[in-house]
Amino acid sequence: MLMAGQRHGQSLLDRVVLVTGGARRIGAAIVQGVHAAGAKVIIHYQASESEAVSLAQDLERQRAGSAAVARADLLDPAAAGALMDQADKRFGGLDVLINNASTFYPTPLGSIKEEHWIDLIGTNLKAPLFLAQAAAPSLRRRHGAIVNMVDIHARRPLRNHPVYSAAKAGLSALTLSLARDLAPEVRVNAVAPGAILWPETGEDPESREKILRQTCLGRAGDPVDVVQCVLYLLTAQYVTGQIIAVDGGRSIGW
Repeated sequence: MLMAGQRHGQSLLDRVVLVTGGARRIGAAIVQGVHAAGAKVIIHYQASESEAVSLAQDLERQRAGSAAVARADLLDPAAAGALMDQADKRFGGLDVLINNASTFYPTPLGSIKEEHWIDLIGTNLKAPLFLAQAAAPSLRRRHGAIVNMVDIHARRPLRNHPVYSAAKAGLSALTLSLARDLAPEVRVNAVAPGAILWPETGEDPESREKILRQTCLGRAGDPVDVVQCVLYLLTAQYVTGQIIAVDGGRSIGW
């Protein structure tokens, strides 16, 4: 009988992981988490070059040859193929795709413009689809995995955020579709965070307090909570097509 840790692909040791939007915030925490588990990481960024380079240098000091950076505008149709080419050249292929990059801002009805739709749908739904498509040959060969970062507001839309909420709902459906289409070689799952990090645009204290009152555990989470879930999904070999809420119970508490 196989013991834990012996099954094919369960370890992240020397697996190649691409994290989109991996230079800052939760993305950077995920990069650090998979790297600590033994993976080689590709840190995708668009504007956060200094943060991406600094993070990669820190990881390289810990383990030489284990980290690289890759700049790409995910709204560019050529970005997905270019990122896969970089993964091939740098590490010989890709084992794991983590679709973390996202844009988030309100779009109240009456103010929505086409550029809002292109941006929010593009980063939160279109890019994950085309990245998964470009990565599929490598992921299939290497029995890899995809983890998408969804949002609890995919199921319960956030007021004044109809485009963002629709994009994340689409990403939830895409997760399930990819799990079917890429099986049995590739597992596809998602994490739906709740109040982990407050938006950089800011939430007033009253709004934050209301959110925490709606959360069963009565507190905000920490990026490490998301990282732990990602690591579970990357190593749980009989789990696919699942979306796990990491929200302190907010999705059942409001």
